[in-house]
Amino acid sequence: MKVQLFIPCFVDQLYPTTAFNMVKVLEKAGCTVTYNTNQTCCGQPAYNAGFWDDSRDVCSKFIKDFSGSSTDYVVAPSASCVGFVRNYYTTLFENTAQMRDVNQLQARTFEFTDFMVNVLKVEEVGATLYTKATYHDSCAGLRECKIKEEPRKLLSHVKGLELVEMNDVETCCGFGGTFAVKFDPISIGMADQKSNNAKATGAECIISTDLSCLMHIDGVMRKKEMGLQTMHIADVLASGW
Repeated sequence: MKVQLFIPCFVDQLYPTTAFNMVKVLEKAGCTVTYNTNQTCCGQPAYNAGFWDDSRDVCSKFIKDFSGSSTDYVVAPSASCVGFVRNYYTTLFENTAQMRDVNQLQARTFEFTDFMVNVLKVEEVGATLYTKATYHDSCAGLRECKIKEEPRKLLSHVKGLELVEMNDVETCCGFGGTFAVKFDPISIGMADQKSNNAKATGAECIISTDLSCLMHIDGVMRKKEMGLQTMHIADVLASGW
């Protein structure tokens, strides 16, 4: 399998270790991984802020940066960014000459756990992590990428990991990009509820496919000194080997 890495802006700038761990897991699963250093943003922030023309310019560059064979997959450690490419590029490029390229790109772009389970057919990578954890379903993963069982299947094979489900697991954490800035009291309240539900499970760690969610939840938990840590699933799967 040939894989082009799509590393979202915040992962590149704030959590690069997660990107390297995703590469580690993909290579162990037999993939040939490449990274185009010209890549930038997928265009989601501008789109969500209402600047559709600016977003389209960024998205056009993204399409060019990830052009390639229909057998080359594009894989990212973010359901949010993948969900945007899959679901909103169609709106931005409807009735344009780029639509054919958009359709091809959407068909070969995958969130990391979705790619591992549904394309590679790999659920066990030999990871070991002795901890009790709970899993957070990101809105983008659950609703835009239709991911629910895939991360749980992967986590079920991690030696030493006890996974417990929290109440209201499918409820939003409150991040939502600019939502957290424009409606911060609501956003904080939602993260507070999510962190309380996680704490009530007795877990020591919250795992998710999306670092944007984890960053938001982690900020609230640190403020409350709750003692829980957060981990991206790629970091979990790269543990112990």
